[in-house]
Amino acid sequence: MIELKKETNNTYRFFVKTGDGNSLLNSISFTSKEDADTTIKQLPPLMKRQAVFERKTDHKGKFMFALKDSSGSVIGTSQRYSSEAGMENGIKNVKKRIAAISQGNEL
Repeated sequence: MIELKKETNNTYRFFVKTGDGNSLLNSISFTSKEDADTTIKQLPPLMKRQAVFERKTDHKGKFMFALKDSSGSVIGTSQRYSSEAGMENGIKNVKKRIAAISQGNEL
């Protein structure tokens, strides 16, 4: 499921969520709803690229990933994970949710 929200500062963000509503990926802020919608529509083709996810470790040793667009700009980041396996599972779940969108199952 992808949820699009208007923020208090009149920007928009989208969230890729699990079936039970937990956030897997939080987008950057967009200045318009149209920009956010356009980026959401570009997500399924991005999943075919190998380097779309950048894996990172923060200064506390927690694992996270960033989703990048075709130009290499970050369009969303994950939560922090305590293990690398947890992060990889998060990436797998984001791909699964986005694949469901491309098949028209949910948005």
